[in-house]
Amino acid sequence: MNQPVVKNPKIRLPRINWRGVIAIIGFFVAWHLSVKLGFPGFREIAAPYDVLHTFLTRYLDNPDYWASWVASFKRVLYGFLIAQLLGIPLGLLLGTRQTFNHLVYPVIEIMRPIPPLAWVPISILFWPTTESSIIFITFIGAFFIIVINVHDAVKSIKKEHIWLAQSLGASSGQIFRRIMIPSVIPSIAVGMTLGIAVTWNVVIAAEMISGDNGLGRLTWEGYVSHTVTVVIIGMVSIGLAGYLSTIVVDYLEKKMMPWRVAR
Repeated sequence: MNQPVVKNPKIRLPRINWRGVIAIIGFFVAWHLSVKLGFPGFREIAAPYDVLHTFLTRYLDNPDYWASWVASFKRVLYGFLIAQLLGIPLGLLLGTRQTFNHLVYPVIEIMRPIPPLAWVPISILFWPTTESSIIFITFIGAFFIIVINVHDAVKSIKKEHIWLAQSLGASSGQIFRRIMIPSVIPSIAVGMTLGIAVTWNVVIAAEMISGDNGLGRLTWEGYVSHTVTVVIIGMVSIGLAGYLSTIVVDYLEKKMMPWRVAR
């Protein structure tokens, strides 16, 4: 008896952005040539080979270096998650409760323009440990972004949609679940994308000011010791860490909005 032949499914390899690869290679070539030719501003900058040699000999198998990665990632994760957990409900309340909006929104508008780093002195005095103060500053960086995004998304919902649902007998809970939540999801995703970038900016600066470890502290120690290769290693590490975080946020965004065409 003949059995049906089962074809092996094709394995889809990830698509490579060759233009991006070429751009990165071109960047390093331009960096190398600028250093070797002694262009203005590049005479004190280490060449890519020197940075790579320092990384391979001093940091690749150094547990303290990878502990700095873990410390920075933990601070970003905690601050980012707390900002989402508090910012999304607050944005919804500001958008749906007029009395609450009149009481709280003016305070939000006063505090929002304050740069996160301006909170560093108060944070150090208020929180009992350096770690909690850095997480708080990281939280501040993303909190106001998500609050304003969600609030504006709720305010932009067309009243006609709510009236139509009410005329069809929808309850307040059904309107909230079926109309408001789907309407604010894109704004939540935008807030997450912007927030993760800001949290990395803030946590690195906070680690430079008051941290005992982390990628920001690594970069600052390289600057203090006048070791340019260490500064560049710290900068590249920060860039890679932020890029990995963005990949995770983009993945979550696609899961939150499956109806969107993949970018």
